[in-house]
Amino acid sequence: MLHALARRRFGARSLRSFAGFAAIALLVTGAGPLSAHEISAGSLLIAHPYVRATPEGARVAAGYALILNEGEEADRLVDVSGEIAGRAEIHEMAVDDKGVMTMRKVAGGLEVPAGGELSLEPGSYHIMFMDLNRPAREGEYFRGTLTFEKAGTVEVEFAVEAMGESSHNH
Repeated sequence: MLHALARRRFGARSLRSFAGFAAIALLVTGAGPLSAHEISAGSLLIAHPYVRATPEGARVAAGYALILNEGEEADRLVDVSGEIAGRAEIHEMAVDDKGVMTMRKVAGGLEVPAGGELSLEPGSYHIMFMDLNRPAREGEYFRGTLTFEKAGTVEVEFAVEAMGESSHNH
């Protein structure tokens, strides 16, 4: 099921890149298949948390992931953190009816519906890492947490991808 969903969400080309990365991670770490980018927490599955690389001096970075809820009850993402940031927030990017882009903190978190998904992706809901204490460099990883009402605090590892690159098929 995850493979089919990943193909639908990430696209065939990105899925091959993701699968290649997972195979390398498997060889290097000795971990199970896709373990480097797939985290389970109760009925939740967090797939491929990542950020785009940032230039030197950048003060913010945006984080993305796909969160699947295989349970019969909704959960809610209520808090986020990342070791490279002084603080992190859940944000929404939107374009109003006049074509003006706005970005704002989401009050109260985001629902992960029962049997559904929450997609944190460019141009929509995302994690905003602020007050960076170092740049996010392509090929590196950093630790973070996602906190849910029911599943609790889940430790994740964010992959840093190339500037402008997206694992999602937009």
